Amino acid sequence: MDRASRQTLLTGDCLDLIATLEVGSVDVVVTSPPYNLDLRYSSYEDRVPEEKYLDFLFAVATALRRVLKPEGSIFLNVSGSSSRPWLPFELIVRLRPLFVLQNHISWIKSIATPDDAVGHYKPVGGKRFLNHAHEHIFHLTLTGAVPLDRLAIGVPFKDKSNIARRGHARDLRCRGNTWFIPYETVRSRTQKWNHPGTFPVNLPRWCIRLHGQPDALVLDPFVGTGTTLVAAHREGARGIGMDMDPAYVAIARERLDAEMLTDMAGDLAPIGAGAPRNHTMTR
Repeated sequence: MDRASRQTLLTGDCLDLIATLEVGSVDVVVTSPPYNLDLRYSSYEDRVPEEKYLDFLFAVATALRRVLKPEGSIFLNVSGSSSRPWLPFELIVRLRPLFVLQNHISWIKSIATPDDAVGHYKPVGGKRFLNHAHEHIFHLTLTGAVPLDRLAIGVPFKDKSNIARRGHARDLRCRGNTWFIPYETVRSRTQKWNHPGTFPVNLPRWCIRLHGQPDALVLDPFVGTGTTLVAAHREGARGIGMDMDPAYVAIARERLDAEMLTDMAGDLAPIGAGAPRNHTMTR
């Protein structure tokens, strides 16, 4: 454990590692498991029979339920594909005996307006499908009644008259359940640390803020190259990250070390909802 950053990295099978944690000890889980969509991970085969994949994630979810605090939150990021669109919904229905689906958030990676297009664009071949421009974030809780700090990631009102008219104490409203968080532009896999399933650091930052617990303990059982722990560090939270691939864990450790060096240099930008530091990282 890095004493200064309060982040812990563990290498191994997440089912074995979660079993070592205390019952009811985790405030927030932010994670993005392998998608089972033939992505090229370093050592994990991302193509197994669907039933086996769903059974595995059900086992992980069962383990997470044991360590989650009664008022805890799980933010589960999953993506289907145009050719396998049912997978996220098959998964969330499978998890229904374990959790309540308190919120369903759409992570928007690219959006087109009448005059412009903004965000990450990934071309698709053929003529059957539209470009896949969003992923799912399922917010799972034990009761469905966990209070959230919605204004921690709030946005200003466009119509300022709404502030007084609707009795708001400040110029912020709930962001809603569509989160536009684009990627930074990258031109090679090495800029994503050769990891195929990255997400922007603001995604876990917003999840941690939304849950709203000070000094939260954040867990990511599929931490990959460490973005959830980078987010936890920037939000002043404690973090535990797990991954079976030693190469990814080594990259995550390097990134956390770089965070500490940046902090020591005083190179921190003001942190507002969605405001990145002067360098943005992905999972």
